[in-house]
Amino acid sequence: MKPIVSLFSVFLLFVSCSQTPKDYVSLFGKITNVNEHKKITISNRNGYKKDIKINDDGTFRDTLQIKEGFYRFSDGNEVGNVYLKNNNTISFTLDTKAFDETLKFEGDDADRSNFIIANSLLQENYLSEDLFESTEIEFSKAFEKLELAYDSLKNEYSHLDSTYFENQDKDFESLKKSYKNYFMGKLKIRKILGKGTISPVFSNYENHKGGTTSLSDFKGKYVYIDIWATWCGPCKVEIPFLKKIESRYHDSNIEFVSISVDDARRSGTMEKAHKAWKTMVTKKELSGVQLFTGSGWETDFVQNFKVSGIPRFILIAPDGTIVNADAPRPSSEKLIILFEELGI
Repeated sequence: MKPIVSLFSVFLLFVSCSQTPKDYVSLFGKITNVNEHKKITISNRNGYKKDIKINDDGTFRDTLQIKEGFYRFSDGNEVGNVYLKNNNTISFTLDTKAFDETLKFEGDDADRSNFIIANSLLQENYLSEDLFESTEIEFSKAFEKLELAYDSLKNEYSHLDSTYFENQDKDFESLKKSYKNYFMGKLKIRKILGKGTISPVFSNYENHKGGTTSLSDFKGKYVYIDIWATWCGPCKVEIPFLKKIESRYHDSNIEFVSISVDDARRSGTMEKAHKAWKTMVTKKELSGVQLFTGSGWETDFVQNFKVSGIPRFILIAPDGTIVNADAPRPSSEKLIILFEELGI
């Protein structure tokens, strides 16, 4: 039986045996189920960017002159991290249908990248979206389990230098702090704006179809509200899902209301913000009730609902009380489950 060799081993048969240090890194590999872009983009926070063509058979190869460190690479849909250093030769393989689960690095300093992937998978396993709906005790226990798993993973990669783990530990502590702050914010919302609480109201917001609209106009109906802005990437990701949900429940006892918080802080002037809103609603053929606050984030309704990040979704009952002040997104199956529980 012939021995099985890796893609990296095959490549090494063709590289020079010269000991002269190279002022570039050799990067190559193979991607299964290549996306339509047929390229990967290598970049970093300092402005470095380079596109590498992917061949029809999924292989790619290039050399890059870089400064040592971690770089992002993207196939157009998902993003990974790779450690690059001049004079190194490194490869990776992956299947785009299971990006993180199949991503594997080989070659010089490959485990610096492999650890990042393994750590990301740990976080996906322990830090699910449901964690933010848990109690404070449950949240703390989840992070305790993650920390134990993280320490165990570090032991598996103990051959890496201590400086490397100093940086990884800092990133882990930063992650923990960010998650805790986000969780405490959601917990505060649940306590102050809990189910059954009388909802804050809005009045006389400009309606894209003409005239003005107030929350009281929807009395007797459920109201699903999307707080968004034209410059918000995650908001735009939800648009197709919101359209689909609105179409599905179009004849039900529910109104879908999108409230834009576009303002001068991002657009320069309120006039430009207003134009951006009008243009996008028309161009994207946004459905439902499209409203403009006229005062962006400073409007009382947004402030009273403690909105600090968007998109933010809110569900209000026919009697004007809050069902969920931080409702599931249109892209979440939980929204349909919630609607079904309410008999919408």
